[in-house]
Amino acid sequence: MADPSDNPNGSEIGGASTDSADDFVIPFHTVRSNISGRIVRLGPGLDRILSRHGYPDAIGEVLGQALALTSLLGSALKFEGRLILQTKSDGPLDLLVANYDAPGNLRGYASFDHKRVPETGGDDNEKSALLGAGTLAMTIDPGGEMDRYQGIVALENESLSSAALTYFRQSEQLPTFLRLAVAKVYQPRTKPVGSADSGYWTWRAGGLLLQHIAHDGGNALGDTEGEPVPLSGGDDDGWRRTEMLAGTVEDHELTEPGLSPERLLYRLFHEEGVRVQESQSLTDHCGCSRERVTGFLSQFAVSSLDDLREEDGTINVTCEFCNQVYRYEKHEIGR
Repeated sequence: MADPSDNPNGSEIGGASTDSADDFVIPFHTVRSNISGRIVRLGPGLDRILSRHGYPDAIGEVLGQALALTSLLGSALKFEGRLILQTKSDGPLDLLVANYDAPGNLRGYASFDHKRVPETGGDDNEKSALLGAGTLAMTIDPGGEMDRYQGIVALENESLSSAALTYFRQSEQLPTFLRLAVAKVYQPRTKPVGSADSGYWTWRAGGLLLQHIAHDGGNALGDTEGEPVPLSGGDDDGWRRTEMLAGTVEDHELTEPGLSPERLLYRLFHEEGVRVQESQSLTDHCGCSRERVTGFLSQFAVSSLDDLREEDGTINVTCEFCNQVYRYEKHEIGR
């Protein structure tokens, strides 16, 4: 994956729109102010993740935000590892997990109290109350024998974006701009005149992340091979100018199918000059398998397995992420 610090030139965006598919992240930087950023657009991949569980709109919106944020952060890792975003709280949405596995695999899951969740998306206060009070944790797992890194901040009846900005301020001490948007978009089907409408709704998400980072020896957004140099940054004229321009972005622009992210970046930052790097594809991929489930069940004593059996003697294990059911006949395990 290319990074703005690897190629100071990059590809400069002009006024023309490009034909970009969904489910990808684009790294970019502004020329005049030299601010690093990433923009994400999620479409069919997000829709598959959310549709498998039939989440209420309010829950789907927050999980969609988490997947967009995880994509923005995970795609900046420079190793074959995993980034895990997780919230635990006393709110109606008591558990939220979003994983990014390099080089672009996404999965997510939400546990919630159906009785406490509004059927519709709700207003801003209701959306913030979904997470309640608890913790937001971001974990980077490089895999192998390398140590994990985890940052934790408190959740205080706020939105996921607000909690994430608190994380950046406290854990990374970097001036950060973040905007996340999730929407359901109606997709009509072409039907003969006079026939019933058979269109459908699909989930979409987008996100924009800017950070004021000192590029020391090639360090850039998300480069965990070398710690970024903390800056006061908020008083820098270039940062304030770029942050102000980013603040004009509308939620619908981040999710609009007909507006490419490249075109949106030009719309926002053409006064600064903006250069993009190679996009990185994102894929809905869980990673569970029958082999892994079998290995998990093999750790149980026979008596414990018997407690898991259905009336017909089978054991059914459902993956919380992708909703795949693994069925084991009585003779297959725990004999």
